[in-house]
Amino acid sequence: MTLKPPGTHRHRSTRVLGDFLDSYRVRLVLAFALVVTVALGLVLTTLPRLLDDYFREQDMESLQSRADAVVRLVGGQLQLYQTIDTLNPHPIVLSNKATDTVTRALGTTDGGYVQTITDQIAEADVVITIAASEENPKPLYTLVMPVTEVPTASQQREPITASSQVQINDRYYSASASGGPERVITATLSNPYTTRAQTVQTIASVMLTAAVLALLVTIVAAVLLAQWLTQPIRRLTQASRSLGEGKLDARVPVPTSASPEVAELARSFNNMADRLQESIRLVSGDRDRGRDFLADVSHELRTPIAALRTFNELLQDGAAADPATREEFLEQSARQIERLDWLSTNLLELSKLDSGLIALDLRPDDLRAVVENAVEQAEPLAKRKGLELISHLPPEALRQRHDPMRVGQVLSNLIGNAIKFTPPGGRVDVELRPTAEGAEISVSDTGVGIDADELPHIFERFYRGSRTPQERGAGSGLGLSIAKSIMDMHHGRISVQTAADTGTRVVVTLPRDMSLSSPTTPRS
Repeated sequence: MTLKPPGTHRHRSTRVLGDFLDSYRVRLVLAFALVVTVALGLVLTTLPRLLDDYFREQDMESLQSRADAVVRLVGGQLQLYQTIDTLNPHPIVLSNKATDTVTRALGTTDGGYVQTITDQIAEADVVITIAASEENPKPLYTLVMPVTEVPTASQQREPITASSQVQINDRYYSASASGGPERVITATLSNPYTTRAQTVQTIASVMLTAAVLALLVTIVAAVLLAQWLTQPIRRLTQASRSLGEGKLDARVPVPTSASPEVAELARSFNNMADRLQESIRLVSGDRDRGRDFLADVSHELRTPIAALRTFNELLQDGAAADPATREEFLEQSARQIERLDWLSTNLLELSKLDSGLIALDLRPDDLRAVVENAVEQAEPLAKRKGLELISHLPPEALRQRHDPMRVGQVLSNLIGNAIKFTPPGGRVDVELRPTAEGAEISVSDTGVGIDADELPHIFERFYRGSRTPQERGAGSGLGLSIAKSIMDMHHGRISVQTAADTGTRVVVTLPRDMSLSSPTTPRS
């Protein structure tokens, strides 16, 4: 049994928790929840205060309206009691003192008039004062009447005050006068019963409950939203992991309902995966071709090396004593050395072409000069073999951008192949003509032709076919591969038309504007 050191489980749990909290989805949920919590906190801290100020203002307006009502009722009551005893009317103020008319009208005990309007209308402590006039505002009479009505559970006292005044004519101030001075009656209401505090508290409680519910709904919505937002990222992660594991066909579906940024990211990832798959395919193909090429090179070099070794061993064993045998071995060795030199030169040339180490020397020269030079170089070989070599050139100069040395190399290879595989007495025609695309050079012969099953392989390296093995065995099988590479560099193409025992026609097409063309594979 293996004992784990103390704290291992704790460290592992801490790491798992840290990874969980660091995940993009959790951070999105926490961010949404934090934003909503801050917003709700601001609302809960500011709105009750605003509501409290609003309700306080409403209570002030209500108290003021009740004060206006109370003072009008008091004034009316006093005037009523002035005239209720028509035989013995009394003024309100006499000798700077309030008369008993005021006492009888307002009532100074519980159940009196002022007490009734205090409990039923004012719902606050009421103070009634009577002054002789506006010029003499000193109260001549003051009546303090506290509210006796029992408040409800939702009501409580508020420390606010409102006052209101009214002027009434003391018409019976003197027996002979038809009118009297204006008395000033003031009603002051204070400490009313209101439901402001209870209302604000109730609203705050409702808001707090709504805020908690809103926070819970926000968390659920944030989880769903984070799930929706992070799903493309998870798909990208899975696809990236699959690519890392070698599954090059892994792609990310582009969601139609996703945001433009996410859709663009998915398309970019798929394009990257496509290019990566294509690059790996090309690299794999190059690796396979390189392996095959190395095998072919080893095979081709083994034959002359084995022959040279055999000749050397025979000469060491005594064959050198015979002059004729020694001469034959030396001649064969020279041929094998020449073949090795030919192979090494062509391999080096092909390697440079494939690696891009050779840059084209493009010039707007006359293509007729290239064709004439290639034909002149091949004429001695054609004469020795008894062939007729004819060139067909346009009467006017055909100027086009090309590399004269490389195009001449292609023509020399094609003309050399035509001479090699054409029996004595045959004919080789080289024709140059302008086309709508640029220029076309064709090399036609009356030779043995190429079998249909061999035609797709003629541009492969070291491929020499099966017909006329004595002629094909003399070459390296690299000439057409070199010609194909040079034409690809010119963005041109090579096409072959042939039939067994009827001859072969190879057509080289050079585009006028190489920037608008792309290299193509040979067609048959």
